Amino acid sequence: MLTVRSEPKQDRFNVIIETPKGSRNKFSYEPESRLFKLGKQLPAGAVFPYDFGFIPATRADDGDPIDVIVLLDTATFPGCLVRVRLVGVIDAEQSTRDGATVRNPRIVAVSTKSLEHKDIRRLSDLPPTLVADIEHFFVSYNEGTGKTFKVLGRGGRKTANRLARQTRVR
Repeated sequence: MLTVRSEPKQDRFNVIIETPKGSRNKFSYEPESRLFKLGKQLPAGAVFPYDFGFIPATRADDGDPIDVIVLLDTATFPGCLVRVRLVGVIDAEQSTRDGATVRNPRIVAVSTKSLEHKDIRRLSDLPPTLVADIEHFFVSYNEGTGKTFKVLGRGGRKTANRLARQTRVR
């Protein structure tokens, strides 16, 4: 497991970026090798709408660290540590490779260094179409890999912070 701590001081968390905004390549962190691996490539025209990563030292129901989509002015790079504030969560179920269904929410966060999104404090501060577009991206991304992603609802920043804390691995 990546050893970067993610202490929730003042509702801030560390996120490790796996896949940058605008990338057709999906990268995944491999704890055993401590490297980022090219996992898959999205179809032509499909790209990640924002930086995508995880909160270190957490474990979601799918066995991976909790997923986070990070709103930031420009793309970063795989392995970049970004300090964020959580603004909400997209609650969802996702099918696994073996056909089971697990809860797999996506936390929505804003980089503390973002200038364009500096006033975003809650999911409701974002245009509803932007959140719908993020949800649509995850649905279509999973369809492209033969899996399903079903949005169950949305939660606010308190729900996102509680989720991040509850999934921490000791």
